[in-house]
Amino acid sequence: MLDLDTKVHDESRQGEAYAPAVASTQTYNRKFYIESYGCAMNFNDSEIVASILGEQGYGPTRNVEEANLILVNTCSIREKAEQTVRKRLTEFKRYKKNIPGMLVGVLGCMAERLKGQLLEEEKLVDIVVGPDAYRSLPALIAEAETGQKSVNVLLSREETYGDISPVRLDNNGITSFVSIMRGCNNMCTFCVVPFTRGRERSRDAHSIVREAAELFNNGYKEVTLLGQNVDSYHWVNDNGSETITFARLLEMVAQIDPMLRVRFSTSHPKDITDEVLFVMKKYENICNYIHLPVQSGNTRILQLMNRTYTREWYIKKVDRIREILPDCGISTDVITGFCTETEEEHQDTLSLMEYVHYDLAYMYFYSERPGTLAARRYQDDIPEEVKKRRLAEIVELYRRHSQESMEKEVGKTFKVLVEGPSKRSADQLFGRNDQNKAIIFPKEHYKKGDYVMVKVDSCTSGTLLGKAVE
Repeated sequence: MLDLDTKVHDESRQGEAYAPAVASTQTYNRKFYIESYGCAMNFNDSEIVASILGEQGYGPTRNVEEANLILVNTCSIREKAEQTVRKRLTEFKRYKKNIPGMLVGVLGCMAERLKGQLLEEEKLVDIVVGPDAYRSLPALIAEAETGQKSVNVLLSREETYGDISPVRLDNNGITSFVSIMRGCNNMCTFCVVPFTRGRERSRDAHSIVREAAELFNNGYKEVTLLGQNVDSYHWVNDNGSETITFARLLEMVAQIDPMLRVRFSTSHPKDITDEVLFVMKKYENICNYIHLPVQSGNTRILQLMNRTYTREWYIKKVDRIREILPDCGISTDVITGFCTETEEEHQDTLSLMEYVHYDLAYMYFYSERPGTLAARRYQDDIPEEVKKRRLAEIVELYRRHSQESMEKEVGKTFKVLVEGPSKRSADQLFGRNDQNKAIIFPKEHYKKGDYVMVKVDSCTSGTLLGKAVE
C-alpha cells in the first residue's frame, strides 16, 4: 500500500529528521537536541535557531537524554508529517518525566495552527514558536523555565533573518542551503504556507551573496537558494536606488567563483522568466535543473487549486525551458485526488506526465489541511481508496519515465561534485551531475569536494553508475 506521500530522489531531505552534528569542541553548560521535518526551508530554519541558541550558551547534541532543551521543527503540509511529529512529542514527554528541568518546544508550521492543542489540551510541549518568532526563543525559554507555558506565533512582514549566520547542522561540508526569501503570496487552495509562514518578503541581496561567499571560503562547493517561490524574489534597497530580481541575484551568486555550484528551489511556473533561463545558460556553474511543480494536468483542477495557469500554458513553459536549456532536468510535484477530480481529469495528469517525462517527482494524494481555502470551499469527496489507486498509477508511470531518463545517460560523461562516500560502500563515492541525478563511482584517489569527470556505464532507476575519466 502506498503511503500518504511518495517521495522519489529527494535531494532536499523532505520528510526526513535530523539532530545536529556536534561540530564544536567548546564545552556547553546547556545542550539542545533538534529534529526537523518537511521541506528544505525547515532545515534551514533549524540552522538559524541553532545560531540563536548558540549565542545563549546552548550547544548541540545528538543524545536526546542529555539535552536540556528538545525542539521539533514541524511541517503542516501533509497529514503524515503531523502524525509523525505528534508521535515524537509523545516520546519526548516520557523523557521529561525522568529528566528534571528538560523543556520541549515546537517550532515552525504546526506551531501556529495547533498551539492550543499542543500546549493546553494534550500538554505535550512547554514552548511554541512560529517561523517568524525565532529571535524571541531565548525569552520564551526563560519564561518556560519558571513553569509557565510560552508561545509566540506572530507573523511578520519584515523578518528574513538576513543578519543571522546559520549554524550548519548535519551537513557534508560541501553543499548547503541559503534562504533568500520567506513566506508566500500564492494562495493555492490546498496549501497552508501563506497562513503559517506569512506574506512574501525578500532578503537583502547583498547579505545573501555574503553568506554564499562565506560558505565557499569555508570549503563549501555548492549552494541551493531557497524560497517558497524563488522566482518572485524582488529586493529594493532602503532608498529605492537598487532593485534586484531573482535573475540578477542568481547571476551575483554565480559570479562569486566559477567553482561554486548554484542551484535553486522552488519555482512557481507562473513566475519563472526567460531572463532566469538565459542567466542559467550563461553561467556553467548554475546547474541545469528546475523544480517546476505542476500539481495537476487538468485545467479545471488547476483553477480549483488557484494555480493561475492552464495545462496548455504549463506545457508551453516546459517547451520554452527545453528550447533555451535543452539538457535541463525538470522535476515536479503532483497531487492526485483533489476535490471533485474525475477519472478523465486524472488521465489528463498522466498524459501531461507522458508529455514532459519528469526526471524527478514528488507525488502525493490530496489530504485536506485545516485552515486552507480548499478546506473552507470544497468537499474532500474522493474516496481514499480511489486516491491511492490514482497515486499508484502516477507513481508507476513516473518510475518508467525515471528508468528511461537514467538509461539515456548511459555512455555520457558528466562533471560530478563529490559529496561523500556512497551509502552502499566506502569504496564508492557519491555526487550529482548538473541535472541533479545521483552518480556513484569508484573512490580511487578522489575525495569529498572534488569535481570529477565521470563516464556513466550503467544505471538503476534512481542512480547512475560509472567510472572517473581523466
